[in-house]
Amino acid sequence: MATQYHSSYDPENSASHYTFLPDQHDSGHRKSLKIISGIFLSSLLLLSLVFFPILNNQSPDLQSNARSPPPPSRGVSQGVSDKTFRDVVNASHVSYAWSNAMLSWQRTAYHFQPQKNWMNGPLYHKGWYHLFYQYNPDSAIWGNITWGHAVSKDLIHWLYLPFAMVPDQWYDINGVWTGSATILPDGQIMMLYTGDTDDYVQVQNLAYPANLSDPLLLDWVKYKGNPVLVPPPGIGVKDFRDPTTAWTGPQNGQWLLTIGSKIGKTGIALVYETSNFTSFKLLDGVLHAVPGTGMWECVDFYPVSTEKTNGLDTSYNGPGVKHVLKASLDDNKQDHYAIGTYDLTKNKWTPDNPELDCGIGLKLDYGKYYASKTFYDPKKQRRVLWGWIGETDSESADLQKGWASVQSIPRTVLYDKKTGTHLLQWPVEEIESLRAGDPIVKQANLQPGSIELLHVDSAAELDIEASFEVDKVALQGIIEADHVGFSCSTSGGAASRGILGPFGVVVIADQTLSELTPVYFYISKGADGRAETHFCADQTRSSEAPGVAKHVYGSSVPVLDGEKHSMRLLVDHSIVESFAQGGRTVITSRIYPTKAVNGAARLFVFNNATGASVTASVKIWSLESANIRSFPLQDL
Repeated sequence: MATQYHSSYDPENSASHYTFLPDQHDSGHRKSLKIISGIFLSSLLLLSLVFFPILNNQSPDLQSNARSPPPPSRGVSQGVSDKTFRDVVNASHVSYAWSNAMLSWQRTAYHFQPQKNWMNGPLYHKGWYHLFYQYNPDSAIWGNITWGHAVSKDLIHWLYLPFAMVPDQWYDINGVWTGSATILPDGQIMMLYTGDTDDYVQVQNLAYPANLSDPLLLDWVKYKGNPVLVPPPGIGVKDFRDPTTAWTGPQNGQWLLTIGSKIGKTGIALVYETSNFTSFKLLDGVLHAVPGTGMWECVDFYPVSTEKTNGLDTSYNGPGVKHVLKASLDDNKQDHYAIGTYDLTKNKWTPDNPELDCGIGLKLDYGKYYASKTFYDPKKQRRVLWGWIGETDSESADLQKGWASVQSIPRTVLYDKKTGTHLLQWPVEEIESLRAGDPIVKQANLQPGSIELLHVDSAAELDIEASFEVDKVALQGIIEADHVGFSCSTSGGAASRGILGPFGVVVIADQTLSELTPVYFYISKGADGRAETHFCADQTRSSEAPGVAKHVYGSSVPVLDGEKHSMRLLVDHSIVESFAQGGRTVITSRIYPTKAVNGAARLFVFNNATGASVTASVKIWSLESANIRSFPLQDL
């Protein structure tokens, strides 16, 4: 006789474990009622994960929602990427009736963001980390771009300072855009930035501190001879922006820097040389070019050590060094990178693997993450990466809540010695100072089709480390799994079940799992016996509100022999930053729940595979809020 299975829920189990167990026959009426009620509740929770609703995006508030005209494009006329969020889910232009409580919940607790409105050249100076960021002081939409300025001792707690630069000259009257700082051997700071002129021409300008002895760098002087660079012949006036930090050239006193552009549909990185940062010469050729990638914005170029575990100054070169070329692609709004070799004499960079060239291979982040920039931190000898995380809700919602966009948690960047193809990104160690006490430690044996509630005080501000061991017999015994050629983005999300996945963590879920955001692994295995692991973040059920992005983000991630499947998640209200395998693959998600807010958010681990059990080991820290406030005026 075949064994029968049913789902059970034990309300007395502090772990609230939902799993499949062999049927236990009992004639007792009370026990039968308990089993029946348990079946119903557990099935409800499990089916919420497994099946999509027949009518997606329906909610009681929908009848009160009004149709609104599509928002206008912002930035395109000035030659930059559209700063208005657009998505297929916005096709109906239905505005959701957000409550103030929902919108207030979305504001992050420990990610840097301005006090209000729309939210580039980071540096370290006299004991302070400085963040200069593009900011609209007038509204929560893109425009009137000014340089905001904040400082920190630890990259976590920030103090707002007065604006560093405002658009007040003909050469930047339409925006003080992206820039980069170069610190010279004598301590001088040269800040090159893109300005949008009164004729909407993109030019490069120079600014420098008025008082270098000031640790806060409160006052900045724009060079009287600006602009120092204009678009060269053959380059469009709206295709010339975002200068990098400079590095030393082969000649004494020579500095080199690169600026992103395009020729036709080929993305390129131009290289200029200078000795004084006021006069420049365009070098022959380009640092690198990749056909079909379109405009390269916010180019970044820096060395990484293949032997050591510390970061390198931008000018460092020699044995045991590779160079990273990163470009933000205007066409797809994604940050791509590649690792290769830089010939300083010929001024050429060559990718190690042409199939993983910049713009066609790896991405820094497979979610909502753009316009990133690194800087070298001399205090801790590390390279630190910043990224801009935009909104994926409606413009009307941003105006209602009064702010838009945040900065990612700063990440250290290292060369992955094990793969030789990837970077390793990891939250800076200072984030651990926000951990409130000892972690909750949990181990769970997750049978196929099971989900388990993890009790935490607040599921909205968490640091989660989780590892998963897949049953070796099942993993090795399967010759060919379904979903060969699996892709996170087209898979249907965590509801799509396979023999070896998905399994992972569910964040920002309500008790009934009507809203949930699973972050998970999925293993596909072909006829050749090779397993390929994918790391995905599923937003398709993250909110019952219309008009917000509901994608499945992710990519394949190398899991090497002897490694467990591991992830780290930083949950901060409407942002989830997810790191797989020590940071080989990273996904940033923006989520806008309507139910899983204000104490109603829950945390689960799950295994939705059909043919393998998984052992999950989880550590969970609650995180305190960062102290982000204005610098005391009396101290300025």
